[in-house]
Amino acid sequence: MYVCGVTVYDLCHIGHARSMIVFDVIYRWLKASGYKVTYVRNFTDLDDKIIERAKREGVSFREIASRYIAEFYTDMDALGLERPQVEPKATEHLGEMIEMVKVLLSKGFAYEVDGDVYFSVESFPGYGRLSGRNLEEMMAGARIEPDPRKRNPLDFALWKASKPGEPAWESPWGKGRPGWHLECSVMSQKYLGESFDIHGGGQDLIFPHHENEIAQSEAATGRPFVRYWLHNGFVNIRGEKMSKSLGNVLTIRQLTSSHHPEVLKLFLLGRHYRSPIDYSEEALKEASRGLERLYGLYLLAEESLEGDSPSLAERWNPVLERIKDFPSRFQEAMDDDFNTPQALSLLFELAREINRLKGKEPRVPRELAEGVKEAILKVSEVLGLLSEEPREFFEASKRRRLQGVPLSEEEIERLIASRTEARRRKDWEKADQIRDYLASFGIILEDTPQGTIWRIR
Repeated sequence: MYVCGVTVYDLCHIGHARSMIVFDVIYRWLKASGYKVTYVRNFTDLDDKIIERAKREGVSFREIASRYIAEFYTDMDALGLERPQVEPKATEHLGEMIEMVKVLLSKGFAYEVDGDVYFSVESFPGYGRLSGRNLEEMMAGARIEPDPRKRNPLDFALWKASKPGEPAWESPWGKGRPGWHLECSVMSQKYLGESFDIHGGGQDLIFPHHENEIAQSEAATGRPFVRYWLHNGFVNIRGEKMSKSLGNVLTIRQLTSSHHPEVLKLFLLGRHYRSPIDYSEEALKEASRGLERLYGLYLLAEESLEGDSPSLAERWNPVLERIKDFPSRFQEAMDDDFNTPQALSLLFELAREINRLKGKEPRVPRELAEGVKEAILKVSEVLGLLSEEPREFFEASKRRRLQGVPLSEEEIERLIASRTEARRRKDWEKADQIRDYLASFGIILEDTPQGTIWRIR
């Protein structure tokens, strides 16, 4: 599996997060299904945007690339993503890129003009089959800078002649640097072979990037390039396309500074990966509430120590049957084009059913607790969620939310202790007053056999 990575000139935004999370889950599920997976994801460490930023800051392009590769890892590690086995950089494969250009020239698929080398799209009959458009439709929809030296406006650069002040390398066509589309063809084939199983990326890469990859790769090798193309949908911001020109770009760093990283993951996995998803603060808050419900289920599984008496098991029988079906239903959902919303709904349904029955029977049989824990471990393994101990999760959540509450943790604990004492003396009026007082600040109490726990709404 080869996935197009990021161009490293700035911090990653939530559009990047969606692509990285989607393919992390696909990688995890393939492994959990018994496949041996080689996962390659590249870094574009040479690009016009990188060069522009380097000029603006008065540093080398390598310094910019190195800085934002480090920032990329900070974000991806915070999201708990597994690293691919291979993470190649474009600048480490310039020799192989020059060799592919030479092959394309020798086979008549490319031509050289003034030190630039272009791929001739008309020489490749299958051009457009990925996006499902013909040359005329692509011409109408493409934003192409006019260049009278091209045989066809859609022809794309394989090698760019050097410009003053830009990094350049020696080649048979003079000093220059490779075109962007070339790097993924070269790096994917180096590590996965001329034909491989899965190529992924965002929908914005279908045309022209992936279309161009197919053309140059298959023209060079004469073999099919990729068996399955997977593309994740866009992230919109309150109904608008995310773009710097609109000033609505949200970075991963911004969101994880105020929300648990798994909130962002749950929000993004709550829609099928091919569908667009609309971000709003309310949607993220709903994901936060959902994550707490799932961690609450996890806490229940961790702390339920009842035995399995026949009468107790009988009262919980509907949920016990549901938990037995969970593994097969989870597999069915994930095998259906990696349907994470359906897979997650199984866990939310389980949580709702348990909470409904728990109001009638507070004791939970050990068999159910163990089944719930197995389900959670599967979700953690595949979706990268629920990776913390539940009590640690709730403690960290309280600390974050306490910043907006005019009570310290010590004051809250002291009031809960006073309420516990009032309940011991059967002073229900005082106990209720303390509960109501705390509730006025959004502090919710839950009485359990192990004592009173609290959270912030």
